[in-house]
Amino acid sequence: MTGHWNDFKNADVLITCGSNNVENHPESARWVQAARDKGAISIVVDPRYTRTAAVADVYCPLRPGTDIAFWGGMINYIIQHDMWQKEYVITYTNATYLIDPAYEFNVETGMFTGWDEEHQKYVTTSWGYQTAETVAPNTGAGGAFAYALRPGTPAFTPPDKLVPKRDMTLQDPQCSFNVFKRHYERYDLETVCKVCGMDSQTLEQVYRLYGQSGARDKVGAILYALGQTQHHYGSQNTRIMTLVQLLLGNVGVPGGSVNALRGEPNVQGATDMAMLVYDFPGYLKWPTAASHATLREWLEHETYSDGYYTNKPKFFISALKEWYGEHATVENDYGYDWLPKIGSLDFTTMSTFEHMDSGLIKAYFLWGMNPANSTANTKFARQAMSKLEWLVVVDWVETESACFWKAPDLNPAEIQTEVYYLPAALIYEKMGSIVNSGRWLQWRYKAVEPADLAKPDYEICDLLWKEIVRLYSTEGGRCPEAILNVKWDYHRDGVIDPRCVAMALNGYKWDNAGSWETRELLSTFGDLGADGTTACATWIYSGFYANGSARFDPSQQKVGGRSLEDKTGLGLYPGWAYAWPLNRRILYNRASADAAGKPWNPERAVVEWTGSEWATNDVPDFAFQSRAADGTVSWIPPNDRAFMMTWEQNARFVCSTMKDMPLPEHYEPFESPADNLLNGRQNSPCIMFADHPSVKRSDPAEYPIAVTTYSVVEMWQTGAQTRGCPALVESRPEQFIEMSVELAEEKNISNGDTVRVWNNRGDVKLTAFVTRRIKPLKVNGELCHVVGMIHHWGWAGSFSTGDTVNDLAPNVGDPNSFIPEFKAFLVNVEKA
Repeated sequence: MTGHWNDFKNADVLITCGSNNVENHPESARWVQAARDKGAISIVVDPRYTRTAAVADVYCPLRPGTDIAFWGGMINYIIQHDMWQKEYVITYTNATYLIDPAYEFNVETGMFTGWDEEHQKYVTTSWGYQTAETVAPNTGAGGAFAYALRPGTPAFTPPDKLVPKRDMTLQDPQCSFNVFKRHYERYDLETVCKVCGMDSQTLEQVYRLYGQSGARDKVGAILYALGQTQHHYGSQNTRIMTLVQLLLGNVGVPGGSVNALRGEPNVQGATDMAMLVYDFPGYLKWPTAASHATLREWLEHETYSDGYYTNKPKFFISALKEWYGEHATVENDYGYDWLPKIGSLDFTTMSTFEHMDSGLIKAYFLWGMNPANSTANTKFARQAMSKLEWLVVVDWVETESACFWKAPDLNPAEIQTEVYYLPAALIYEKMGSIVNSGRWLQWRYKAVEPADLAKPDYEICDLLWKEIVRLYSTEGGRCPEAILNVKWDYHRDGVIDPRCVAMALNGYKWDNAGSWETRELLSTFGDLGADGTTACATWIYSGFYANGSARFDPSQQKVGGRSLEDKTGLGLYPGWAYAWPLNRRILYNRASADAAGKPWNPERAVVEWTGSEWATNDVPDFAFQSRAADGTVSWIPPNDRAFMMTWEQNARFVCSTMKDMPLPEHYEPFESPADNLLNGRQNSPCIMFADHPSVKRSDPAEYPIAVTTYSVVEMWQTGAQTRGCPALVESRPEQFIEMSVELAEEKNISNGDTVRVWNNRGDVKLTAFVTRRIKPLKVNGELCHVVGMIHHWGWAGSFSTGDTVNDLAPNVGDPNSFIPEFKAFLVNVEKA
């Protein structure tokens, strides 16, 4: 998200879709209510009438898995009713760029151009721009690539810039905006209602109310969470929300943005640190054998021709310098060859269980993860885990994964897996940093010592690392340099210290003889170099821990800031914690002002061009100053470059960077009670893992009921910790299935009955919660029943146990993020 939860108070209209934030992110609801207190309108779109809907102004039901149809209809409505923010769109997006004339979407087949049948993926060339000219990279003094010629910088050829053809009048039919407009003309009110299941009056009310945020002085915010992302087109769900916000001019503006609500488990920090297979810390890409066999190939493949990512080599080389220290030199490409490269096999979460099942993976580390309960098609996952030779579980309590052999569907006598359980310290029992939804890094202090034998994760990791190094040192092994040359010096008084790690994340000038007591910390990633003179583990964090005079006192670092000063009244709070990058509170804040640099709404001014300089209330997120070869600094007058993290420096409607679609298109969930009414293809052609035998697609004739899964406020994650708390168990003693009165009557089920829920993958029993919060939907003229299930229970623990609901979810996923489709699949129900 580009702002923060407290930025919601600046919105004129808010729409929550894919989130029940009152219950699951309750602190965020405080700021939604603050906006409502000032007259804002709150809208909730959800399969259920949730606690969030109960305090909203408008509620609109939605069939699970049909979000793209809903948002596509909003796009069409906004354009047809001339509600879009024209100056914003023409100035700050690629609306005027001309798309390749070969581009096409075939409604009959549901396919875009570029499909490679042999490799089952898109070649995205036809989704790109027409080229007007080619500009060579500027390696001269003051040029974007001047650093490429400095001694110590590894050799690479900076990319040419392909300048796209443009039509500023939007007359050319190949304008990105016109392609975008045509794509969603099929998404009319009647069709969207048939697909999604709401009535047209409610739908039009939602579109009309939210469309009003396209006025110059108005702004709208979208709030979402896993309800949007956990689909086999989850990345496109997120992208289409962004397209709505760009169309209305709501990105980079106080009170706007697409807001991912993330919680206590440090999801934002995990993403920053590249917990996904294909990512490198700081949102760079991990090297692959096919595209990045050498450092030169990585630099040439990943470096942008324009925009701020012309600096990627600085970030990457500085990271290698931190990883390998004195062993990383320009002569050995800074140790690049020691990095493992991703090969042809896929090791994302769902694939790992397929590899266990086939015998390829023989050992598994689970660090704060409980896939025997939480992954999709958990029954298959547990069966695959039973084929492991050994398993290590690092967690707070004994989870279902730590005792997976006790699962009702497994026979312990047949399982030979050796399981090691390493007790980890709770969040209160260790110090370190955490990152929240608004990208705010905050320092958490240890409150108590860890219980019994529990240790902080980093200490467990340190002990393992030291033993691995010892074994390589004494016994050798394949490619020992990749292990023995790692710089692992994060200790103080012989004990690993998160404050040393924080300095490594922050970055510092490289000094071969230096120590954590003396290294010169950097205040900005603008000081990073590609020549080995700087080390920085995660470039986006630069500046969060930069106070060298109090380097072991987090309270004196920006990450420990606790100032409540907020001069603007916009909720920026620049002295509270540290918002990456460089303490920017609102990303893309150049877009908060018009082409001349004047704020769209003077009462919400973030940056403003005075005629001679930029007046700023936030750290500018654009090139606002330039430095000449002699060091002279000058102000850069207003231009259209509001999105400097793209090479165009404009936001994108049509794009060629996603694997599955240049524009989000509605496809049905892998298992759906309805046919696709918007094109001739049922599921996305890029759906992942759908052909694996374990998936076992359910036939809608046999399993006609649509499901969504969700959380309740009393329970946390898979419930392993919270189900061990008697007070929480008393408040929420068992899991339930939420169903409509109509379905209950049809199935002869009463409130409180035990209900059997099953499909081809699993069979679970839950307590019936019969309620009017869920209603049957009319989908293409047919009645469609929807149920909701919570997913916090399993067999582990002693106070409250139950069946694992995720046994029923299909292990299929998104090709961009590889997230499973938890939020829309099919079941049948009966009274047990």
